[in-house]
Amino acid sequence: MFDRIAELAIRRPRLILIVAAVAIAVMGALGVGAFGALQGGGYDDPASQSTRADQAVQKKFGGQTNLVLLVRAAEGRVDAPAAERGGRALVAELRRDADLENVVAYWDAHQAALRSADGRQALVLAHVKGDATERQRNADRVIDDYTGDYRGALYVRAGGAAAVDSDMGKQSAEDLLLAEAIAVPLTLVLLLLVFGSVVAALLPLVIGLFAITGTFAELYLLGSVTDVSVFATNLTTALGLGLGIDYALLMISRFREQLATGASVEDAVRQTVRTAGRTVAFSAATVAVALAALLVFPQFFLRSFGYAGVGVVVIAAVSTLFVMPALLAVLGHRVNSGRLPWARPGRVDPRTPLWGRLARTVMRRPALTALPVLAVLLLAASPLLGLTLGTPDERVLPGDAESRRVSAALRENFDGSDDAAIHVVIDEPVREAPLEAYATRLSHLEGVVRVEASTGTYADGRAAATGPGNAALGRPDAQRVTVVSALAPKSEAGQDLVAAVRAATPPDGAHPLVGGAGAELVDSKDSVGDRLPIALAMIAVTTFVLLSLFTGSVVQPLRALVLNMISLGAALGVMTWIFQDGHLASVLGFTAQPMETSMTVLMFCVAFGLSMDYEVFVTSRIKELHELGEDTGTAVVGGLGHTGRIVSAAACLLAVSFFAFGTSQLSFMQMFGLGSGLAILIDAVAVRGVLVPAAMRLLGRSAWYAPRPLRRVHARFGLSEGGPTPGPTPGPTAGPGTEPGATTAPGGPAAASYAKSAPGA
Repeated sequence: MFDRIAELAIRRPRLILIVAAVAIAVMGALGVGAFGALQGGGYDDPASQSTRADQAVQKKFGGQTNLVLLVRAAEGRVDAPAAERGGRALVAELRRDADLENVVAYWDAHQAALRSADGRQALVLAHVKGDATERQRNADRVIDDYTGDYRGALYVRAGGAAAVDSDMGKQSAEDLLLAEAIAVPLTLVLLLLVFGSVVAALLPLVIGLFAITGTFAELYLLGSVTDVSVFATNLTTALGLGLGIDYALLMISRFREQLATGASVEDAVRQTVRTAGRTVAFSAATVAVALAALLVFPQFFLRSFGYAGVGVVVIAAVSTLFVMPALLAVLGHRVNSGRLPWARPGRVDPRTPLWGRLARTVMRRPALTALPVLAVLLLAASPLLGLTLGTPDERVLPGDAESRRVSAALRENFDGSDDAAIHVVIDEPVREAPLEAYATRLSHLEGVVRVEASTGTYADGRAAATGPGNAALGRPDAQRVTVVSALAPKSEAGQDLVAAVRAATPPDGAHPLVGGAGAELVDSKDSVGDRLPIALAMIAVTTFVLLSLFTGSVVQPLRALVLNMISLGAALGVMTWIFQDGHLASVLGFTAQPMETSMTVLMFCVAFGLSMDYEVFVTSRIKELHELGEDTGTAVVGGLGHTGRIVSAAACLLAVSFFAFGTSQLSFMQMFGLGSGLAILIDAVAVRGVLVPAAMRLLGRSAWYAPRPLRRVHARFGLSEGGPTPGPTPGPTAGPGTEPGATTAPGGPAAASYAKSAPGA
């Protein structure tokens, strides 16, 4: 297959580039509509009890409160004549608004719960209609229309879930632009430093552009037929730019290396596709497998990252395998054009003595050098012992975000908030006496301020003297009970209250559905926890199979899985220490809170896939030299000498794409960007530079063990970078930098260049 791709690139390079140009134009035309097709939210399991409760409220009672307007009197109290006239006029306008329903205001019945303690502020509660996309669009319009000064008598501010989602969507778009404004120029500078040539430095950006544009088109098409999160665009840009550069970097380095040996352009393209192209294909497969595991989760927020991740990996790999060889065939030796002053002529050999010496040092005393590194990584992972998980709320926004400030005012100035209440829906007829007894029992629960039902309002186990119940909470065929507490809905105490409400004896043997923000968190954690073992098993099994086919060994995949888990644990532990425990909060400008459940799972899958990316890069060269007859120690030293510079450069470039999201004003995006970038660097330096050589030295010959059936499969299909080729490749005689498949004898110069002083296995 790889030989056919190479021949196509050599014979029809301009045709490939014309097709590619048309494809990117079409993808770009589709991709510009991606943001309009994507949605906010998606953190909840559609089959969970809280989601079904929300659907029942929507169907029978017109929807839960998701928009809270905090209204302040311009002068005096909200009961003053001018403020009351303005309030009633505002409420009348809101009730005429086609995008709102269930509008409830303080001025309707002067409910004390809807007025602040100082009497200067009042609440208007409403439900914004529509699905996730429509709701955000409608909320944006309503907030623009009604907030700010109102007739000189009132000042209106917006909060609640709809306002938070609106602010998060706007902030995400701003953060994405800023991250790309930082990442792209910095990446270009680093590419110039790595290649020392303007033309060679620009080529990886071409692949990154293909990956990003193609995935945006994919997200637009998927978003037109199913729910896709708007936050998938953030992963698309970071991963598309990073992987495009990673794969192109490997291909260009091999091509320049081949040219430096005196090979013709055609032979250089053939050997580059046959070797580096094979590595790219397997690397992409391992990354795609890790990200495909996100598709097992029911939350469309997580599934969206699976769509984007698999799409961007496949598009980056395909464009690297087809477009890059065509570009190299057309450019030929001009790939080195635009040489920069600091680049030494002829400096194209990727081998780095530093990495070879590091591997040699580690392998002389593997335990002595690896144990301190291992101890540091395990210490970094230790905060995971206290890990707690949550879902996004207003605290992920910057402190000056309007919806966050409104939420703070609700907690400080009002006796419980209906927006954060627990909603109980009984989707069947219930008699009055059992319903009253049920509401009374719920009002006894610790932390409950009041319970509202169609039969009345209850507090401390008795009916409150607030007049008749709210008739809007009852229907002949259904009842709704609102449990208002002073607890933060996503706190441990708030989650305990959800469990207590669900455990309460229902009226008339009914089957209540319990929803609300706290219930959504409980259900989300349960849902992710139930599916996580499936996702982990999928990643482990498929990665094991792919690496076994790639290396021809069953030990190498196990070694890779163990070392990757250690580096991932360290990165996740550091993020827990920072974002959950609150260290560096003042520096990074976030509010400490539990680790966001979906983003933590996402970071694990992304970082695992990228770790396997570099695993394939390094192992491919080690395997190649081992197949040329070198012992394990010499192969590791030579392999790291060849790939160390490429892996470290690729890791730095990819980390830049993720670290750029550290500038985000959304704390969970900060966590994802910084955590993913840190995991990449830990893997490239500590794992590839120290732990891999140490493990290979300790394993010795057993590192390549495989049962006979697997050896036959590997021999039959040649699934390795140095796999079988159709025949001798014409070209120069072997020398330093000779590629696998050329006329190099086992143990020749390609393997021996780093063999000096290398320990045997």
